[in-house]
Amino acid sequence: MSQPVRIPADVDREDTVVANLTGRQLLILAVTGVVLYGTWSLSRGFVPAVVFLLGAVPTAGAAAFLALGRRDGMSMDRLVLAAVRQRAAARLQIAAPEGTDPAPAWLAARVTSGTEHLGKAAGPPSLPVDGVNDAGVIDLGSDGLAAVAACGTVNFALRTPTEQEALVAAFGRYLHSLTAPVQVLVRAERLDLSAQIAELHAQAAGLPHPALENAAREHADYLVELGRSSVLLRRQVLLVLREPLGAAPPTDGLGGASPLAALAQLRAGRRSGLVTEAALRAAENRLARRLSEAAELLGPTGITITPLDADQASAVLTAACNPDSLLPPSAELAGPQDVITGAWPDGEEDRS
Repeated sequence: MSQPVRIPADVDREDTVVANLTGRQLLILAVTGVVLYGTWSLSRGFVPAVVFLLGAVPTAGAAAFLALGRRDGMSMDRLVLAAVRQRAAARLQIAAPEGTDPAPAWLAARVTSGTEHLGKAAGPPSLPVDGVNDAGVIDLGSDGLAAVAACGTVNFALRTPTEQEALVAAFGRYLHSLTAPVQVLVRAERLDLSAQIAELHAQAAGLPHPALENAAREHADYLVELGRSSVLLRRQVLLVLREPLGAAPPTDGLGGASPLAALAQLRAGRRSGLVTEAALRAAENRLARRLSEAAELLGPTGITITPLDADQASAVLTAACNPDSLLPPSAELAGPQDVITGAWPDGEEDRS
């Protein structure tokens, strides 16, 4: 018959060396004792013993506290070391072990005031948008041009495995065709149903049957109650294409920039007066061609690509700066380059 074996519960406990002290505890106490003894040997000729004890007793007490104290199963010396490391570490932790890119020039720039000679900057950073033309192309200044298109969506989960493989393959073909920056932006913004509710009430009286009228009014009341009881959101998927000014940089055959790309960008004319109208038109044509290629490659998947016009692109930029706004896109809103005027109380117009 086998005998029971006693298994100790403190298997993680450090081994003791002398007087039930571990190696770490003994080292802390020994080093502190040697330092205090050496200090007393060097200073006892001109420092009174009482004065030496005023500094030695707190030092010895701190060493004993670090060596012998414990909290939550951890020795105090380890706990203090962890606290020092945590205090010295960066306050912001991000999942980027390879490092982060510096902030863009438009974000780092500041609008300086007359106190610039004092080393102070005034005002918020300027946005990287110089304007939106009639075709909906966004001028990004020295960063080139950008175009925004609204994308339809497909229900991937409801498709069969064969259809899902076809969707992934089609999207993969579009990704492999990319040679310039592309962003897929999924936006969620508050939904205002006041226009639909007003239309239901206005059209209810003209319906041919009283039951239809009652159903329309009940649906309008349901929408009102739905807006009061919850936050309504709508989702929009946007495809943002950016095109640098000047000729497109050479590629390495795999869709990425070649080693000559940096030299080509340095030699290319930028917004500093070297960019001509022909270069702007060429960049716009490249954007239009890329939009048409996106529509052609994503069309078989059921995703429709609809480029935004000037008013719609301006509305997207406005919503990005104020995402909680309920102002719907409207042609009556002032454009990004329009001068907003108002009337003074005496009737004079202010155009400042």
